[in-house]
Amino acid sequence: MERSFPREIELLKQGEGRMFYGEGILAVTKALLQSGVAYVGGYQGSPVSQLLDVMVQAKDYLDTLGVHVEACTNEASACAMLATSVNYPVRGAVTWKSIVGTNVASDALSNLASAGVLGGALVVVGEDYGEGSSVIQERSHAFAMKSSLCLLDPRPELAQIVRIVEHAFSLSEAASTPVMLQLRIRACHLQGSFVCRDNVAPALSALHPKASAPPHNPGRMSHPPHTFAHERQKVGERLPAARRYIVDHGINETLAGDIAGAGLIVQGGLYNTLMRALATADLVDERGRSRLPILVLNATYPLVPEQLSAFCADKSFVFVLEEGHPEFIEFEVSALLARSGSACAVRGKSTMSCTGEYNGEALLRGLERFIDECVPALSCVPAAAWREEIDALRARASALLAAPVPARPPGFCVGCPERPVFGAIKLVERELGPRHVAADIGCHSFAMFEPFLLGNSIMGYGLGLASAAGVGPMSGKRPLAIMGDGGFWHNGFLSGVVSALKNGADGVLLIFKNGYTSATGTQELISTPSAERRDQAGGASATADDHAIEDVLRGAGVKWLRTVHSYDVAAVKAVLRRAFTTAEPGLKVVVAEGECQLERQRRLGPWTARRLAAGRRVMRVRYGIDEEICTGDHACVRLSGCPSLTLRMPTDPLRVDPVSTVDAGCVGCGLCGELAGAAALCPSFYRVEIVSAAPTWERFIARIRSWAVRALLPA
Repeated sequence: MERSFPREIELLKQGEGRMFYGEGILAVTKALLQSGVAYVGGYQGSPVSQLLDVMVQAKDYLDTLGVHVEACTNEASACAMLATSVNYPVRGAVTWKSIVGTNVASDALSNLASAGVLGGALVVVGEDYGEGSSVIQERSHAFAMKSSLCLLDPRPELAQIVRIVEHAFSLSEAASTPVMLQLRIRACHLQGSFVCRDNVAPALSALHPKASAPPHNPGRMSHPPHTFAHERQKVGERLPAARRYIVDHGINETLAGDIAGAGLIVQGGLYNTLMRALATADLVDERGRSRLPILVLNATYPLVPEQLSAFCADKSFVFVLEEGHPEFIEFEVSALLARSGSACAVRGKSTMSCTGEYNGEALLRGLERFIDECVPALSCVPAAAWREEIDALRARASALLAAPVPARPPGFCVGCPERPVFGAIKLVERELGPRHVAADIGCHSFAMFEPFLLGNSIMGYGLGLASAAGVGPMSGKRPLAIMGDGGFWHNGFLSGVVSALKNGADGVLLIFKNGYTSATGTQELISTPSAERRDQAGGASATADDHAIEDVLRGAGVKWLRTVHSYDVAAVKAVLRRAFTTAEPGLKVVVAEGECQLERQRRLGPWTARRLAAGRRVMRVRYGIDEEICTGDHACVRLSGCPSLTLRMPTDPLRVDPVSTVDAGCVGCGLCGELAGAAALCPSFYRVEIVSAAPTWERFIARIRSWAVRALLPA
């Protein structure tokens, strides 16, 4: 029961002259259809998940156009789809999340770039960089440079984004080169509008298949000796063709200004933030145009030497605004200007911060330094005043708070089935002591924070078990590796399980089977319960009857395999203890089964509404804490970490310490009660069953029970 996108699908169907209103990433999706894309693939991840999510749900409509869509198992398989455009004159697009996805796809990406393409091939990369990022802070720019791919970074304005997407396919075909389109978080979620064009059905597609296979052409294969010719073609033919296309079609934009002697060169994706900073510094005219000339690089690779030389011809200084490290663009601009004999001096990272996101404040401070050094005649008083105001506000906030704001690290959702498992691991640690825990990409990596503090390494999606390979032989205890079912299918089975079995590893692997790829937005997997099973499950777990992961593990040769329900803390604790202490050698696998609570609640809402509308009984479970029994020790909070389990001041005026309480966010998973039993905590938890649309006999029995309880209470 993923999020549904009926409105977005209708927007994709709009034709010539209609006005599109929506997000940047949906505008990209619409632009793909307007460009005649024949196939789309990818692996979801922020901030580009919605592109593939919407296309998958729009399958019925896309079938009418002949557009093939696949949600791939990982980024490498997505990139390999683009091989279709190597031999066929069809346009294809794939998408993934930032540098981590590019890393996984790099082998296929290099082979694709070597052979070159016949049809347009586009990679939409969500450049997840900066404070809102959830991944390592690197850039995909280096991959574009090393493989001689074209890299586009469009100015964040919907009409411009759509224009660049449409040109991306033509650029790819003109230069026989795959194109990467880099979209920052803000560009993906930017709201705006543009005038639509009709969607174009591809000439070659499932509706109009090719009658015969393409002729055999060894030159299209990335295999020696042809790879040596490919390198010469990249440098001698493809890159020059790409530069010609960039100039002829105005991909980059030159914006004039009235200040002579200095200019700005900026990545397209930073343009909006730059303009806000210039406006704050009073460096825009009455029409909102920058007073400093700007070269907007909507194509950040390859750069065009003649274009740079022309922009810098009448300038003594240019300021290169390039987000992230290292300064690829600044180095290339400096080298190209030096080769052309230009006397224009380049400023960049020496004036700006070398790392971190270039937000409005960072750009404004950098502009102020650039103007003070290179254009001293230009007043920057408004920027200085703004900076002083910001510094004053920060000082006042610090004084009022009297202490730093508490850190708010990411955490598990309320009722998450992974939380009880980590509680069980902490209980096992009490008996057997701590051990090396190889963490993995996914929701379960939140266990590295309070209250669990579990995890010693994260090496990549599905690489938890592989990362523990060197730990086992030198450790006195069996290491524990963790992965989710999304990581298992993405990379973990081959890189982790098969490798461990081949090498006779004696470790423990814990697999969270929650039914979805929760790390990237709860997309479906091969082991996701069917819609029929989810409907039948109702209030129960929808993953209980699925054994795809266990069947694969047994087929690969795993001998020690146990499946346990995530919320049964005592059972999880016992199984993990046996896995750590058994004399049986080899890989031990524990599958912790519990449906993703977020998806379960999305499923329960409509299911409950349907039953209530039909007048059928619905029972909900909630938990609470008896204030009179609570000791105030808060061990339950330390072992659970559930956001709905919190503290409040007691109503008893004689008690001064806060007591534990369960707030209205409780979803009735039962973890707090399970922990109270498994960890021998205080017996203050109670369970409440809330019944709606109860039958007459049940309401009668409830009244009798209520009367009896009142009668037994002391006066």
